[in-house]
Amino acid sequence: MVFENYIANDYLRAFVILMGFLIILRIFVQVIERVILKLVKKTKTDLDDLVVEKSSMPITIILFFVSLKIALNELALGESLLNNINLVIYSGIVMFVGYLVYIIIDVVIFEAWKKLAKKAKIGAGESLASLIHGVLKIVLVVFVLLYILDLWGIEITPLLAGLGLAGLAIALALQPVLGNIFSGIAMISDKTVRVGDLVYLDSETKGKIRKIGLRSTKIRTFDNELIIIPNSKLADSKIQNVALPEPKSRVVVPFSVAYGSDINQVKEIILKEIKSIGDCCDEPEPLIRFREMGESSLNFKAYFYVDSFEKRFDAIDEANTKIYNALNKNKINIPFPQMDVYLKK
Repeated sequence: MVFENYIANDYLRAFVILMGFLIILRIFVQVIERVILKLVKKTKTDLDDLVVEKSSMPITIILFFVSLKIALNELALGESLLNNINLVIYSGIVMFVGYLVYIIIDVVIFEAWKKLAKKAKIGAGESLASLIHGVLKIVLVVFVLLYILDLWGIEITPLLAGLGLAGLAIALALQPVLGNIFSGIAMISDKTVRVGDLVYLDSETKGKIRKIGLRSTKIRTFDNELIIIPNSKLADSKIQNVALPEPKSRVVVPFSVAYGSDINQVKEIILKEIKSIGDCCDEPEPLIRFREMGESSLNFKAYFYVDSFEKRFDAIDEANTKIYNALNKNKINIPFPQMDVYLKK
């Protein structure tokens, strides 16, 4: 070759060719990327930019393997050693091509599906995408592994037959894991829970659904702690989903006034204050109920709705503040527990 006239050392010449081809191919790919981005620049989505950003690393590694294969032609290596090195290179290319396919599917299909589900208000969209996401990883790893084994001359057919028998034994051993997987699919398809929903399992277990995975569901509590529950256990549990059937949530605020207070006046004053709460919904209309005549107080409850369960705690705080200030302003006594003790001489 022409390089032999300038670089006599085989290894140095191979290194120069390796770096030269890598730089040339990288520049060529960058030009292609810019052309593609320019063509799709008018699109409203940023998925194309995300694909280019995430695929940069695997494409660079694939180009390195291709450049390495070209550079090896400059070395006088034995046929057996050269074949083994080529197999390693091909295996690396297959691995990173599989990773590149995964990135493209992950970004183009799943990210697009999440956005579509969110726009169309498909409740189980994000949860289903998260579950399928995990299955896709396993499927791609298996296909890449089988292809690499075929490259190295390992017979796949007997292996698949053996895997079929072993798979039955593994399936029996992994029955709890498979139960969790199918329970996760059942919950998502049944729309029992969704990512972002606020759920109450018992008096101690409550929080927002953060992720529904293949094996378990992650719940973030109000104390910013993470609870991990197996899908099968969650599917068999009694779940109070605050976000269903709709995000709108009722707020109940109890309060009391002293005996002798004008009940109609109390209702009128507090109802006006409740309606002035920023997140209070007009429908259903807010309501004040006189619940009971207690041992030392007249007990009421204020009922109103907010458009999202996430606003409920702020609404309770605002309602309590307004009720207390309104009662004080109108000189309506607020009773408190007290005990009279008489000492007998």
